[in-house]
Amino acid sequence: MNAKSHTGSVSTAISRSVLLLALAASAAVAAQDSASPSTTAAMKLSVGRSVVLDRSADVARISISNPEVVDAVAVTTREILVNAKSTGLSTLVIWSKTGTRDMYIVTVDRDLEPIRRLLKETFPDEAVDVRADRDTLALVGRASNQAVADRAMALMAPLVKTVVNNLQVVPPGADKQIILRVKFAELNRNVATSFGVNLLSTGALNTPGRITTGQFASGNPSQLTGTIPGHPTGTSSTFSLSDALNIFAFRPDLNLGAVIRDLETQGLLQILAEPNLVTTNGKEASFLVGGEFPVPVLQPGSSGSVTIQFREFGIRLNFLPQVTANKTIKLHVKPEVSTIDLANGVVFNGFTIPALATRRMETDIELGEGQSFVIAGLLDDRVTENLSKVPGLSHLPILGALFKSRDLTRSKTELLVMVTPDATYPLSATDPKPLPPMPKEFLPGVAVPSHPAAAPSGKPAAATSAKPASEAPGR
Repeated sequence: MNAKSHTGSVSTAISRSVLLLALAASAAVAAQDSASPSTTAAMKLSVGRSVVLDRSADVARISISNPEVVDAVAVTTREILVNAKSTGLSTLVIWSKTGTRDMYIVTVDRDLEPIRRLLKETFPDEAVDVRADRDTLALVGRASNQAVADRAMALMAPLVKTVVNNLQVVPPGADKQIILRVKFAELNRNVATSFGVNLLSTGALNTPGRITTGQFASGNPSQLTGTIPGHPTGTSSTFSLSDALNIFAFRPDLNLGAVIRDLETQGLLQILAEPNLVTTNGKEASFLVGGEFPVPVLQPGSSGSVTIQFREFGIRLNFLPQVTANKTIKLHVKPEVSTIDLANGVVFNGFTIPALATRRMETDIELGEGQSFVIAGLLDDRVTENLSKVPGLSHLPILGALFKSRDLTRSKTELLVMVTPDATYPLSATDPKPLPPMPKEFLPGVAVPSHPAAAPSGKPAAATSAKPASEAPGR
């Protein structure tokens, strides 16, 4: 009986001791928690950057939730080096030996400052910015046209895996219209001098005949179409003149005549073409005033197969305008004037293929609106001289000039090409529309008499006279 009572007392004492130990441990934990306060702070880093955390107490332990984003290394007992490795979010917890702990919410983003600087240098007049989210870049802002947006996308593509284009393209306004006035001025001066003497005998010494260099036509005594009396002691003879040239002298008593050509001619020809062409800024325009001529072309690898191709000729104008930032107009101009040249053509299998006499210019100039500039000038001076003479007789002193014929032709051609660009904008809906000026009003208005109202009680209504046409409004 006494033994059982002793055993129960021991069990009760052990239970009380365990309970007291548990309570003491709980109190110790609570006291430790109250003695080690926790702090939370936010930290932002850029990829590839590092930061050093200086601690006031020695570090006991470090924990990182996402090591792929942030890496922390204890350099000394009180210095921690934090490295940003990639974009993302991570939590860094640091315990000190004094019992305190600090928590950092670390956000790692891409460093966008170099990219913004690159965009600003590439597009200085554009409101283009960039945003980043992990491996994705987003272009935001406004672009003046679609070409700028496409270039910005191509610039960002090598930097990240994904680029999102959120740029707003400004609707294009009215483009400036460029009108080009080109003047082709050609001045052609021709001077021709000819001198020749043909001697004609109508029967002197009973011998009709002639002496000529063959360059000009002369009389022919073999064609007996008239009778001219000769010397009283001589005989009569007949002759005809196919070309009396411009000086003709005849002695009937000597039966001797002289036909002389001594002419000087001058000609002046001016051809002026003024084509005008309108196009949009930055767009090429061209036109052709002329025609086409057929050219036979032998097909290669075929048995004599010939096809016909057409070649263009005439006045052609190609130009590409570009309005610069200085409000000037930069032009790439290519005018051309070509004509058919039959004198230098060829005959091939019965086909006459004409040549082309072409004058072509191509240049780049920059002018202000309304300014004119001569882009090309051509001066062609040609001299052609034909000399015919009778051998032997043409070398006689003084008299030798009667047996010579000379034909001198001088041609001088001058071609000028003048360019005048001008700019204009299309009319809006509220602008007055331009109309051709009229010498007088077209279809003047006529006053129409009003309809007579029904007269009461059968009385006729008063007549309303119409105004004469001369009093119509707008007259």
